[in-house]
Amino acid sequence: MITAIVLINVEAEEIPQAAQAIADLDQVSEVYSCAGDVDLIATVRVQAHEDLADLIPGRIGKVRGVLDTVTHIAFRSYSRADTDSAFEIGVEGA
Repeated sequence: MITAIVLINVEAEEIPQAAQAIADLDQVSEVYSCAGDVDLIATVRVQAHEDLADLIPGRIGKVRGVLDTVTHIAFRSYSRADTDSAFEIGVEGA
């Protein structure tokens, strides 16, 4: 599974609608509106790099109001949730 973080700039008046439209796409896990250099940050999970090519320019990039995207591919996760779940594998009642 490939995880990517997509930074998305959107026309200001379209942010809520664009965020919801992106969140509704298959393979999009979360969408956050945020302050700073970008308007939205989306986490996507796909099976292959080719799927990123279909999803990001092909679907996210075509959502009304989206101006541009920058994609960062994750190599490894260091989140506590991932670590905790790894240690629960094979443990009864976990």
